[in-house]
Order: sequence, then structure tokens, then C-alpha cells
Amino acid sequence: MHSKFKNFAFWLSTPNPMMVEAAHDKGLTRLVLDLEHGAFDQSQLNMFIPFCKALGFEICAKVLAPEAMAIQQALDFGADAVIIPHVEGVDHAREVTAHAKYPPLGNRSYAAGRIVRYDALPAGFFQNENNRVKCYPMVESSAALTDVEAILALPTVDGLFVGPSDLALSRGRSTYCFDGDDRTDIKRIAVAAEKFKKPWIMPAWTQAERQFSLENNAAWLVALNEFGVAMAGLGAGLTQIENNHL
Repeated sequence: MHSKFKNFAFWLSTPNPMMVEAAHDKGLTRLVLDLEHGAFDQSQLNMFIPFCKALGFEICAKVLAPEAMAIQQALDFGADAVIIPHVEGVDHAREVTAHAKYPPLGNRSYAAGRIVRYDALPAGFFQNENNRVKCYPMVESSAALTDVEAILALPTVDGLFVGPSDLALSRGRSTYCFDGDDRTDIKRIAVAAEKFKKPWIMPAWTQAERQFSLENNAAWLVALNEFGVAMAGLGAGLTQIENNHL
């Protein structure tokens, strides 16, 4: 489906079907599910991902942990991409991103069921899935930033997802405020991604972050989240009531 918002994603921290339907009706086509910090359990996820995909969404699951079970379950439930948090240096990245790819590229375990539409294994399935399913380790530590080019060179890595707040903390800064040091680190990621012709992705909540990301050729941005949208709507409604003295 063509959408003018194809370069933007909506961040969900809860399995909220009404929010998904609203995002669909507004023209969004990609969701990031925060399984690490959000409130998803496995039973909910098993139903929520097919619901979102039935509406045509691409599903990127920020998995619970950089572990095989967390990565494989998200993919077995139908996620189109995994975003892997807490990746350290290149050796750690090599180990954990392998869980998102079938042999011989990686070591993902085959589960059958939903991923083959409950049918027999089609010819070329493993190679096709390795090409289709994307693996995005997060750069949110000083170690990952140091090894960013080596991580991008891994065949199990399809691109990078920036974790700007944790990256700033890991780099010794008190907070992330998108200042000069933050921009320098993110620019380094963008330049490395360009060198390896792989996408980089940015959670860009502000106009300044969005402009910077697009100027540095981010593949797509996470621009809205369900809590921010709810708070903005609540605030606008209360302001209207206040202004009308009602």
C-alpha cells in the first residue's frame, strides 16, 4: 500500500488494537513493538502480531533481550524484523544476530507453523527468509559504537537501529539532549552505514532529530509513540476545555 508516511514508524509499548487501527487509518504502514520495555506477554504477542499484519503493517520487534529465545519467538510469531538491544562489541553482535538467520548464515531454529502458513516447507524457504527478515542490532553502547563498522560488515546484520539515550549514557554523558556530542555519535553511525550500503534507523521524536536523520539518509524514522500521541491528545482536549471556560 502506498503511503506518504512510508518512511515513518509508530512505536507501541502495549498490545493496543485500537491504536493500531487508528494508525492504519491515518496511513502508517510500519510498527515497532517494544517487547523489551513494553507490556507484551507471549500469548498477547501471538495474537497481536497476526492482527497487525492482517491490516498490512510491517512489524519490527524490539526483542526482550539479545538472546536466541527472544529473537526466535518474535520471528516465529510473524515479525518481519528484529531490533536487538544491548549489543556490545562485534563479537557479541556476531553471536546474537546469528539467531535471526537460518543456517548456513546463522543458527536460527526452524519452527514450522505460522511462518510457513501451516503448510509444507516451500522450496527455497530458508534462503528467502534470510533475505526477507531483517536483523537490526542496536547501537546504544560505547562498545557497539567503537565497533560500528565491524558490526555492519557482518553478513547477519541488515542495518543498525540507534538507541540514542542509552548511547549517551554509555558515552559518559548525563543525559541525551541531541547536542553536539550526541549528533557526532549518530553521524558516525550514519557515515558507517552509508559506507556499507546498509540502512540505519533512528527514533526521532523531535523535528530537529527528524531533520538531522533525513539529511543523513536514515532509511526510516520512528516518529510517534502511543504514549506521546495519547498525552498530546489529552493535553489538546483539556486546553480546548480550558480556553472555552467549560
